Amino acid sequence: MTSWNLTGLRTEQALSRYSTYEIGGEARFVGTPRSQEQLRELLEQAYRRGIEPTFFGGGSNMLFPDRPDPDALFLTTREMVDFKLEGDRLVVSSGMPMSMLAVIGYGLGISDFDFAFLLPGTVGGGVYMNAKYFDRHISDTLVNVHYVDLQRPSGIQTLGREACGFGYKQSVFQDNSSNWLIVGAEFKLSSISREAVSLLALPEWIALREGKLPPTRLPEFALHFIGWLEDKEGEKGEDSALAPLRKVVQDRVGKMHFTYPSCGSVFKNDYTVGEPIGKLADRLHLRGVQRGNARISPVHGNVIQNIGGAKAADVIELIHHVQDAFDRHYGFVPEPEVVVIEGKSSSYRR
Repeated sequence: MTSWNLTGLRTEQALSRYSTYEIGGEARFVGTPRSQEQLRELLEQAYRRGIEPTFFGGGSNMLFPDRPDPDALFLTTREMVDFKLEGDRLVVSSGMPMSMLAVIGYGLGISDFDFAFLLPGTVGGGVYMNAKYFDRHISDTLVNVHYVDLQRPSGIQTLGREACGFGYKQSVFQDNSSNWLIVGAEFKLSSISREAVSLLALPEWIALREGKLPPTRLPEFALHFIGWLEDKEGEKGEDSALAPLRKVVQDRVGKMHFTYPSCGSVFKNDYTVGEPIGKLADRLHLRGVQRGNARISPVHGNVIQNIGGAKAADVIELIHHVQDAFDRHYGFVPEPEVVVIEGKSSSYRR
């Protein structure tokens, strides 16, 4: 591949910079489009060269390879952050940070998106995985998903909620991950007040539009949004609308979700078993097990941490260790929810 002279294309990029795991070797090409036009140009150039891009959003559920394929294009929608109000609907681009949904919801005077606070991914990634927090899912208020079908590149396609095949951490987009790229989503708002709409000129949104994206590194990411919450509490005093967000902080910080680089939960829960993966792992004394510089969290058995300089191979070895232990003791193999991207001369068994 020759070099490309395109807006939104970066070269010689460490993928660790684009992942909450802070793992990943140097990629020759990383696409960071800010608009659908830039995205279209990048895709046209990629396919003209016979390349199928690897898509991702905020990199919060990805494990990038230690040795990326030198002829691969890694394309993130993280900088596609437009949004607009259309009546009782909020339309957002796929790169909108999930946590910003909670901020916007607060500005609109609604609690629809409180569950998304401190979720480090993007809306596109959230729709892809049907992101959840406790009993709330991103699909609860979703109306339509907008996506590009790479086999029908004539324009943006739209899929209604009922056709999205949403389930527990599941959507139809996972079945079409090589051809369908989510570029936006529409949500039906529970209510909206005229006064609240003016709050959409809030500084956090202006900063986002100016390219000041929330940090990828988890400690800084958490501080960014917790700082916003503390500033609001300082301005508003006792504001009941902020109480659910404070509960999210207490829960997620208490579980050390932001202490070390990670992808959050590594495995999907199997509800036919009756207990979460973390509790089942605890019975097998898996907390604290370490391979290289990757470690199963000492406080949560379904989180694998990068405790400093971990490689993708270290994390994969721990994934296999957990799967083998579950297979021996419980008779089933837990399914990873982290998306493992294979690199040059590598393979990964699911």
